[in-house]
Amino acid sequence: MTRREARGQTPTAATPSGTPTTTVGDAGGESAALPGLLALSWLHLRFQFLETVRVPIAVLGNLIFPALAMFFFVVPQEAVAGNPLFATVAVAGLSLFAICSASLFTYGLGVAEDRQQPFDPFVRSLPAGPAPRMIGRVLNGAIFSLFGIVPVVLIGWLFTEASVTALQLLAGIATVLLVAVPFTLLGMGVGYSLSAKAALPVVQVILFPLAFAGGLFLPPQMFPSWLDGISMATPTRAGRDLVIQALTGEPAYSGAWLVLLGWTAAFAALAVWAYRRDEGRRFR
Repeated sequence: MTRREARGQTPTAATPSGTPTTTVGDAGGESAALPGLLALSWLHLRFQFLETVRVPIAVLGNLIFPALAMFFFVVPQEAVAGNPLFATVAVAGLSLFAICSASLFTYGLGVAEDRQQPFDPFVRSLPAGPAPRMIGRVLNGAIFSLFGIVPVVLIGWLFTEASVTALQLLAGIATVLLVAVPFTLLGMGVGYSLSAKAALPVVQVILFPLAFAGGLFLPPQMFPSWLDGISMATPTRAGRDLVIQALTGEPAYSGAWLVLLGWTAAFAALAVWAYRRDEGRRFR
């Protein structure tokens, strides 16, 4: 056996042009392959999930506020809690608020904090590219978004007359996850644009006005006409009405899907621009 064969290389062969070529393989003679996209995405998802749960307050913060709002502002109101439709609408609105909060804080503040860590430039310079890390981040956010709605749903089930069928519940969860997409992209845009100190107040300034204008705290029927018109142009109002439609069958206002898709496209453009801008500034 030659030294070249002992290293797992096939003997040198000549190409038609006369240039020698060498095929490199592993010890068994098979070419080594890099991990696939799914394997790398799973690796990033597991890493980010463990990194998040090791700071319990980061998880509890997204669980507590929507649950407290449900318990203190919905449950004591018999006119709302005792009416199956009104109670279901309240659960839908506060569940969407939990999703928005988890998405904006997980991606907005979380991405900004990651960018300040010495490990971040190393990960972004790896040959795998940004896709596995982005996929892992999106899936990790979706998991904690679902965690956020669990207390709201349990309180609604135990202390109010909210009632849906199993099929409506599945449709509502699927719709909530779709509605979370634009807020995920918005959070990424904020996180890749700002430092952690700046991202925190910006996320708060974005979240609460959008939640109020979207009817997540007060039903839009209580809004004056001018505020109702503004509300219909927000992603929170479009998402709220679509989730309620999935859960109760009450039709959303016409154009809700167009509004949601339009904001999704705008926030996707913002996220891509912010990512490329950050990469150009840090790796030039």
